[in-house]
Amino acid sequence: MDATIYHNPACGTSRNTLALIRHAGIEPTVIEYLRDPPSRQQLAAMIVAAGIGVRDALCRKGTPYDALGLDDPALGDDALLDAMLAQPVLINRPFVVTGQGTRLCRPSDVVLEILPPLTQPFIKEDGEIVRPAG
Repeated sequence: MDATIYHNPACGTSRNTLALIRHAGIEPTVIEYLRDPPSRQQLAAMIVAAGIGVRDALCRKGTPYDALGLDDPALGDDALLDAMLAQPVLINRPFVVTGQGTRLCRPSDVVLEILPPLTQPFIKEDGEIVRPAG
């Protein structure tokens, strides 16, 4: 199975998601989106494919979200996408794309929805155990 993760190595959720993908036996394409952000078309398509709204794809914590006034309900999707493309730190992470779908993997376990079933338990960085379904 092919998989692509839009990854931020400084983010624990992103690291756990990447480790879960690898634990499932998949070596994904890793895109460090802060250095190599998606195009507007790619970002918009991932948001739609994940079944979320553009506001749901915004990262608030530790970003210029508040300083830029992005909580203003008058701002439309185009303005929010413009902000994310101008400052990729505003893109929530990690997005994962596989043949089984696209997800914004917050929490990291969400990635299991688009991966083959786990056969062995996985231990996250914080010690939480993710067990195979069933």
